Amino acid sequence: MIFVHYILDTANVDGIKEAIESYPISGVTTNPTIIAKENTDFKKLLTDIKNCIGPDRMLHVQVTSPNAEEMFQEAVALNSFVGENFYVKVPTNAEGLKAMMKIHEAGIKITATAIFTQQQALVAARAGADFVAPYVSRVDNLTRDGVQLVTDIVQMFKLYDIKTKVLAASFKTAEQVHKLALAGCDSVTLNPELLHTLLYNPITNYAVNAFNADWYHVYGDKKILDLLK
Repeated sequence: MIFVHYILDTANVDGIKEAIESYPISGVTTNPTIIAKENTDFKKLLTDIKNCIGPDRMLHVQVTSPNAEEMFQEAVALNSFVGENFYVKVPTNAEGLKAMMKIHEAGIKITATAIFTQQQALVAARAGADFVAPYVSRVDNLTRDGVQLVTDIVQMFKLYDIKTKVLAASFKTAEQVHKLALAGCDSVTLNPELLHTLLYNPITNYAVNAFNADWYHVYGDKKILDLLK
């Protein structure tokens, strides 16, 4: 496994547009809380997000029904509405696993979400999940090690040659993201604020300002394109 995807964890269209312009974003994840936060028409919001990210980036949207049959029906409807590169997020509980197997048989891609244990991830993978989404900081809040949880899942999938990818979620620090990159985690989903934190370093800004000052001392306001004319 290799660390491949930075995925944006938001439903705010302006935030998505800004991130896509500046970062190599592979897609967008949402959940019912994130969707509700936007307080707007659901169909229009999905359409706006899809139009923003285009056909080549992933969009993950979670079901809200409590039982397997209704989860399946929602998955079919969402898949038909969203189209390319859609992943239905399904909670990893008994009803969710039952729904996952049926959704997988229908050929719809699945992200198994709300994972707090290694065995939840393994069972979800066996049920047909394309991604499993373990929660890092929420596991930490239970006085357990969220980074170790994801590391265990990555190693377990490698041991059994399981093709399901690991999409780690629920981060508070850039250090958590860094440790999971070293562990071989496939993907992370981050809110825009934490995504910006990954790139920011005051020493980088200091170096760039020094370069600009040295250039200005000799060439003033002239840019490279001006000098090459």
